[in-house]
Amino acid sequence: MTDNIKNYWEKFCTEKNIPKDTAYEAWAFGNSKEMADELADLVNKQIKTATTSAYELYENEDPLPQVGEYNIILNGSNEPVCVTQTKLVYIVPYYLVSPEHAWHEGEGDRSYDYWKKVHDRFFEQEYQKLGKTFYEQAPVVCEVFEKVSE
Repeated sequence: MTDNIKNYWEKFCTEKNIPKDTAYEAWAFGNSKEMADELADLVNKQIKTATTSAYELYENEDPLPQVGEYNIILNGSNEPVCVTQTKLVYIVPYYLVSPEHAWHEGEGDRSYDYWKKVHDRFFEQEYQKLGKTFYEQAPVVCEVFEKVSE
C-alpha cells in the first residue's frame, strides 16, 4: 500500500473512531484507467452501490468479499476516492443477476440491458485473458456496499 492510501485510511479511522489496525482492502474497479475513474466517481456520488465479479477469476490470494469489510475505492491513478463497507454478498449464476442488482450498479442508464451488454463484454475479456471462455451459467459474486466516508 502506498503512503497515500495508508494516510487516507488512518484519517478515516480517526474520523469514525475505529481502530487503525482494522482490516481493509484498497482497489479500483474495471480494467482501465477510464473505467476506474468513472466507477469510483459513481461510488463517491452514491449512485453505484453494488458490483459483480466473476467467482471463477478470484485467485487463491484474493479473498471473496465479506459482509462488514471496508474497502478504499481507488481511481484510475490509484488515489483514494472514498471508503465503502460491504453490506451483502451472494453468489448466483450470471444469467440470474437481477435487474435490481443491475440498477444498484449505477452504470449507464441503469437498465438491465445496459448492464448485461457492458458486463458480457467485460467478463468475456477477463476470461479470455486467462485462456477461458465466459458462459451464461458462470457463478458471479454480487456485492452490495455503502459509502461510509465523506
